[in-house]
Amino acid sequence: MINNLQTPSNNQLWFAAIKPPMYTVAVIPVILGTAIAYSQTQEFNFLIFLIFLLSAIFVIAWMNISNDVFDSETGIDQNKHHSIVNLTGNKNLMFGLGNLFLLMGLFGIILISWWVENWLILCLILPACFLAYTYQGPPFRLGYQGLGEIICLISFPPVVMASIFAQKGTFDLTGLFASLIIGISTALILLCSHFHQEKDDLKAGKKSPIVRLGTEKSYHLLKWITMSIFLLPIMFILTKLFPIWTLLIFGSFPFAYQLIDHVGKYHAIPEKVSNCKFIAVNLHFFSGILLALGFII
Repeated sequence: MINNLQTPSNNQLWFAAIKPPMYTVAVIPVILGTAIAYSQTQEFNFLIFLIFLLSAIFVIAWMNISNDVFDSETGIDQNKHHSIVNLTGNKNLMFGLGNLFLLMGLFGIILISWWVENWLILCLILPACFLAYTYQGPPFRLGYQGLGEIICLISFPPVVMASIFAQKGTFDLTGLFASLIIGISTALILLCSHFHQEKDDLKAGKKSPIVRLGTEKSYHLLKWITMSIFLLPIMFILTKLFPIWTLLIFGSFPFAYQLIDHVGKYHAIPEKVSNCKFIAVNLHFFSGILLALGFII
């Protein structure tokens, strides 16, 4: 964590701009979808998995870069020293680099779709990419209307479903409901990223959930969203959609408790609540890995 009493080093700013921990949102949906397919077929194509994983990482890189580019146009990032646009001072270069990552990611998905002769994979990923664009991209900028969390909830489950299709060629309700859990935990990360930005969001006219509800009501919303990550698997086990081993997801509960406790104490103190998104990233990663492990076992 960067010490608030010190000026962040250039390396620290670049680390924050590149956001390495955030790439778990690319990795986990592919791992979970592949695990579900394996649990049903006992077959695993490593090359397809690897190409899909790299493609998802490239698409997330595009999202991160393009979001900084689009935010630079509204002025909301003027105090964000780790914005990749502010660090490089070259918005056009970053925009081009982001689009290159998108093309590389889509090329990988097209390659997989051609290889397995199932173009539904591409048909799932393209709308997800479009939804990701509408988050910050003009003329939509739906994130400024407070719809970012809903976009996450809708756009990440298709990645899980597409990775299942890539491995086994079919799909069922088990994969659909498992992907919903990943969508929820991803939306939780975005919600957490807003708590320390209430003033900047309000100034820029961004109606994030924190601006609309205030930090206290948003904290109570966060509690219910967090608990749903654990309540839904229980419900799906009782309805025999999930195997009993998916209860392994409760191994990530300490991160859920840490997140709820931390935001409960500091939701109104920006400098102290700002790191809650990294706790949410830990929760997303470990809950997703343990859920996948439950399917594999």
